[in-house]
Amino acid sequence: MREFKRILKISFIIFLLIIGLNTCREQEKESFVKLNTLEKVKKRGSLIAVMDFNSTNYFIYRGEPMGYQYELLKLLAEHLDVKLEVVPENDVDKNFEMLRTNKCDIIAINLAITKERSQIIDYTKPHSQTHQVLVQRKPENWKVLRKSELEAQLIRNQLELAKKVVYVQKGTSYAQRIKNLSDEIGDSIIIIEKADLEVEELIELVANGEIDYTITDENVALVNQIYYPNLDVKTAVSFPQNLAWGLRKGDDEFKTEVDKWLLEFKKTKKYSLIYNKYFKNRRSVKIIESDFYAQNSGKVSVYDDYIKKYSDEIDWDWRLLASLIYQESRFKPNVKSWAGAYGLMQLMPTTAKRFGVSKKSQPEKHIKAGVDFIKWLDDRFVNRGISDDEEKIKFILASYNVGLGHILDARRLAEKNGKDPDVWENNVDEYILKKSNPKYYKDPVVKYGYCRGSETYNYVYQILDRYEHYKNIIPET
Repeated sequence: MREFKRILKISFIIFLLIIGLNTCREQEKESFVKLNTLEKVKKRGSLIAVMDFNSTNYFIYRGEPMGYQYELLKLLAEHLDVKLEVVPENDVDKNFEMLRTNKCDIIAINLAITKERSQIIDYTKPHSQTHQVLVQRKPENWKVLRKSELEAQLIRNQLELAKKVVYVQKGTSYAQRIKNLSDEIGDSIIIIEKADLEVEELIELVANGEIDYTITDENVALVNQIYYPNLDVKTAVSFPQNLAWGLRKGDDEFKTEVDKWLLEFKKTKKYSLIYNKYFKNRRSVKIIESDFYAQNSGKVSVYDDYIKKYSDEIDWDWRLLASLIYQESRFKPNVKSWAGAYGLMQLMPTTAKRFGVSKKSQPEKHIKAGVDFIKWLDDRFVNRGISDDEEKIKFILASYNVGLGHILDARRLAEKNGKDPDVWENNVDEYILKKSNPKYYKDPVVKYGYCRGSETYNYVYQILDRYEHYKNIIPET
């Protein structure tokens, strides 16, 4: 009976602890909800931005995330001292729904500032200006026509759009503008709104002769005219418009912070360089035509087939292995580091020899050797009780960069100082950073001495961050 009472008492105490823990979690959740967006971004440590993926705003090229909106938002996140988390979504209605339901902090697309939208969202200060134009196809013999003959076959007067069929992306300002234009010309324009096609997809349909007309911003139209010279984009259908980002209504502190940054940043040379890079650089056509423009090809590198083949051996998503290889060598097989590492996987000479490759070995062999090294690291952490796959990957990446010994040191330091040695973020990563401090690298539990841990810390973050971008845009198979 006494033993039963003791067990009952212990069970009751555990029950109370669970109730208390759940109560604390609920209170913490409630207090987070009450924070304004700027406070939430800071507390969360990340800025969640929804943006469309296309040839100007957000894409992957030669393994690296790029784009006008992406670069601006990356710099804004750096200003806020947080990470950027991108949610790709080309459906404008879904963008607004995500903002309304707190699934993102900012809509980072080319939103034309309109009175109608101002009723449901707040706009930031404009990040650029443009006007809307008609995208139409030149006649098949346009190259041999005189200018006057060409002009005669193109729509230059908006009145000529009467009874014409114009396709637009649903939910965009283009849809609203063409409806207004139909009223203004006093005749009907047949408007077909497409929810499943982004504006650049509609432009491609015009170029290919599948539809005759669409509407877009002039800066986007001019970029696409480089890819499709048979397009004409000279007919304006709107006055100049400001383009801005969208914020939740009443996010005054966040809006003030973003506006202040935008106004200052737009005065800088860096802003001009970014804008010109995506909207005025004629060489950008080479990106879209390249096999490594991921939206078209689904490729990251010429080695994708090997990466897919050998990633199966370690049960990794091939895009994660691709991100590691990009970090190591930028997919350049002949690169050599200052420390002597070489090849696609940047293996040190002793490690390369151990896994059967040399500088003269073919790229496939180097990928195989790197994967074998990853397997070896995986076994070491399994033997030390790390069973969670996501955590194990972080430890493997860190060890790949700096060596297993330093990571084992950081685990021992974490455990000694009350942290979880089996968890990377906010636990072991803190102690890999501290291994450049004599107080820690001279600790008796440390066997491998000094380590410049900031490089390893950033290495893990950068590979995983790039991997998220790959998942956003590149198919898994």
